[in-house]
Amino acid sequence: MGHITTAGTDIPAPKKRWYRQLYFWVLTGIVLGILVGWLAPAAGIAMEPIGTTFVNAMRMLIGPIVFLTIVGGIASVADLKKVGMTGLKALTYFQIGTIFALLFGLVAINIFRLGDGVNADASAIKTTDSAAKLIDAGAHQEWWQFLTHVIPTSVVAPFVEGDILQIIFIAVIFGVALNAMGKVGAPVLDGVQRLTGVMFKILGFIMKAAPLGAFGAMAFAVGKYGVSSLSSMGGLIALFYATSILFVVVVLGSVMAFLKLNIFKMIRHLKEEYLLILGTSTAEPALPGLMRKLEHAGVKKETVGLVVPTGYSFNLDGAAIYLSLAAVYIAQATNTNLTIGQQLGLIAVMLLTSKGAAGVAGGGFIALTATLATLGTIPAAGIMLIFGIDKFMSECRALVNFTGNAVATLFIAWWDRTLDADRVRRVFNGETVETLPSEDPILPDGSGDIDDDLIEYGHHTHQDNPERTEPADADSTAKDNRRPAYSETI
Repeated sequence: MGHITTAGTDIPAPKKRWYRQLYFWVLTGIVLGILVGWLAPAAGIAMEPIGTTFVNAMRMLIGPIVFLTIVGGIASVADLKKVGMTGLKALTYFQIGTIFALLFGLVAINIFRLGDGVNADASAIKTTDSAAKLIDAGAHQEWWQFLTHVIPTSVVAPFVEGDILQIIFIAVIFGVALNAMGKVGAPVLDGVQRLTGVMFKILGFIMKAAPLGAFGAMAFAVGKYGVSSLSSMGGLIALFYATSILFVVVVLGSVMAFLKLNIFKMIRHLKEEYLLILGTSTAEPALPGLMRKLEHAGVKKETVGLVVPTGYSFNLDGAAIYLSLAAVYIAQATNTNLTIGQQLGLIAVMLLTSKGAAGVAGGGFIALTATLATLGTIPAAGIMLIFGIDKFMSECRALVNFTGNAVATLFIAWWDRTLDADRVRRVFNGETVETLPSEDPILPDGSGDIDDDLIEYGHHTHQDNPERTEPADADSTAKDNRRPAYSETI
């Protein structure tokens, strides 16, 4: 089968009608899910398999996509030192961002002190079986375990368990080894890039079911938890949402302003991913879409492949706000007085414990309990005071985490002096831009249309068109010996 080449043409893509946009149907699914869960709770709870099946189908692809993207990016670069520096810059940024997020939660709960007057007796708090398991896991969580957890017990286990951190570890080693093989490893690299195209095509298929998945997940959430929990703990939920929004606008908005970009335009550009997160209460299904759109915006593939997946484990701004806010709330509610020094110590401990539960089911509560157990001053059983409303804050945590990782990737690209701010600005403005030769085989616009067929794999490569020439960049000559061409037919 030959390739159809349209890359490099300046013909603008026709504007999709609103009723054919994926985000419209996802939003419709969310609204219908809320109505079903509210008006018919039993029916809403019965919709749980629909939502979980869609999320599981998306999670099925995350491991392979992360692995293939990182391997392809690292194996294609000419200078491995740049990859190492990018990783160090990313980890530095993640830690600074986490500190700011923790401080925001700390300041907010100290100003409004919503826990005062609750007067909860820690010794009389009863824990459910599910909460008790999380408390036990957190109490036995050591600060250093996130370091040893990075090393998997087998090559297959991380993909089976969906452990992103361990998948990143394997991918980095594999990519470095493949890069070191030079021309000998070219056929393997070619296979990696072709497999990446296959995985993104499968992703496009599954994304067609996103409205149905959002409907099922939202119907179940509203049907099971209802809105009664909001009445007693509405203040804490509102404070968390307000603090999170302020963090996004002030801190992340300032980073974007420094890059001379507009955070609100970025959010609008990523609207499909935001609605997907809102409907499913997790940021994982939106990871592939974020990687694809950032690459299309002009961020280098190796930067996207390394920073975004790593950020999903290390750059959890929403979770950090939640941790500091919840810990101090529990202290206030149980009449546990914390000095300024103890609260700053709380921040220091959370910088470690928040990483220790990355990728673990119930990770937020495990990290919170690990923090309380490490300090020893706040009763761990106090997490039951917020256990019932955690669901209402999970969407906000995921949305802030997602936004923080998008901004972090753009900033790291600027730090590496590889960010094409003008192209990013044009993409965020909704302008039509030329497809990049190294881009993954499905454009972001391909996932925004609920009806259109997916684009053929060879659509984006200029090498199918010998008459078209690309301007050479500083690394193009060195990369030619490492990046196989897509000129063969499939």
